[in-house]
Amino acid sequence: MKSKYLKLFVILFGQLLTIMDIFIINVSIPSIQRDINASNGEMQLMIAAYLIGFASFLITGGRLGDIYGRKKIFIIGLIFFMISSITCGISQGVIQLMISRLVQGVSAALMAPQVLSMIQILFPAHEERTKAMGWYGITIGIGTILGQFLGGYFSSLMAFDEPWRLIFLINIPICIIAIFFSVRYLDESRTSIKESFDYWGVFLLSIGLFSMTYTLTVSEKEIFSVQNVLLMTTAVGILIYFIKNQKDKLKNKKPYLIDFELFHYKNFKLGIIAVSFFFIMLDSYFYILSLFFQDGLMISPMRAGEVIVFQGLGFILAAAFSVKLILKYGKKALMAGLGFIILILIFQIVFFKGSTGFYQLYLLLFLHGVGVGSVIPSLANIALSGMPEKLTGNASGVYNTFQQIAAIIGIVAVGSVFYYFLGEKPLIENYHKAFTIAILINILCLIIVLVSIFKVPDDVLPKSKNNY
Repeated sequence: MKSKYLKLFVILFGQLLTIMDIFIINVSIPSIQRDINASNGEMQLMIAAYLIGFASFLITGGRLGDIYGRKKIFIIGLIFFMISSITCGISQGVIQLMISRLVQGVSAALMAPQVLSMIQILFPAHEERTKAMGWYGITIGIGTILGQFLGGYFSSLMAFDEPWRLIFLINIPICIIAIFFSVRYLDESRTSIKESFDYWGVFLLSIGLFSMTYTLTVSEKEIFSVQNVLLMTTAVGILIYFIKNQKDKLKNKKPYLIDFELFHYKNFKLGIIAVSFFFIMLDSYFYILSLFFQDGLMISPMRAGEVIVFQGLGFILAAAFSVKLILKYGKKALMAGLGFIILILIFQIVFFKGSTGFYQLYLLLFLHGVGVGSVIPSLANIALSGMPEKLTGNASGVYNTFQQIAAIIGIVAVGSVFYYFLGEKPLIENYHKAFTIAILINILCLIIVLVSIFKVPDDVLPKSKNNY
């Protein structure tokens, strides 16, 4: 048992890095924008570059782990993540930073599917897996805290010119530690040694997803230009051809990238819907919250990081405690968590104003974290529950891909709505109005998640026979 949890601790290093580098940049947005003289559209693209690389190669990363070994691909991901973090930290302009963030996202895509796959393999029993997913959720919370806090802390250091560069360079020691422990403690696992890799499928899927996510990340003023409409149309066409190509290969028993048997599982389909709308809500929420706090409420990057740390603290506590609630009440506990988030978002609309006290900010961010932490670990558990080992890598890659594309859609779509209602002459009243509209969109997304979870069969998150 101790051996299992030691291995879990090691693979969660990869999850920590993945999450930390999504959120570490949020609080640093204004500082980076000033130092590299970037426009709002360029900042959206730079933030989304990580997610573009991540989303475009997650399925490929999962399949690589299935064929060549999950430990091997996990370590390769860590090495390239460290290298790309260094190039991010020394970037001299917007283009360099965008490219480095893109490569960083691809590196994360090699790691993330292996994390969920190895958890499913290490913990096949429901109760053990639920506890392991609780730790998975705690890691997300820690990554969120470290990301938001370190982003604000480093951006506020006066002893360095352009101190935001440290938000990337901090990854170096974490990667070194993770590589050392991975080599020493992780066991190799793969689905089949004899399978070939579908390089043509990788090319088609990567080009299709890259084109789609790139088009989604342009500013709202350019999204309907002839160039972007053509690019999106091409992306959709490539992805449709990719699906047909994969089905033909499965039928003819040739090497494939995605096994569409995944979508025969009802809980996987419902889990995909739930995680997609949840992350449209979550990533757009953090994006607009950072802008609203720093540019609207005039909170310093350091103080904004401190406030958002309380969100992460609530997340960690809830992720740990929700394990007992899920085992005792099943999906009802998950639905209660979603309802709680909706309630807290309504309170934030009411209380987040120019005269908002810091204690109100701390409390409402903490409670929001409690709600999020009670939900996230179980979403992956629902989607991957009952999945045979041969499909775990594929399922993890597809699950994470939908999650990241949803995150991009959230940042771009809800972010664009926020900027639209903010107007060209932003006042505190306009910031609150823009924040309110964006939060109402978030609430609508959560209602869709709630309906999806309601339709999940009760035996997907069964109640434990033990007393908790």
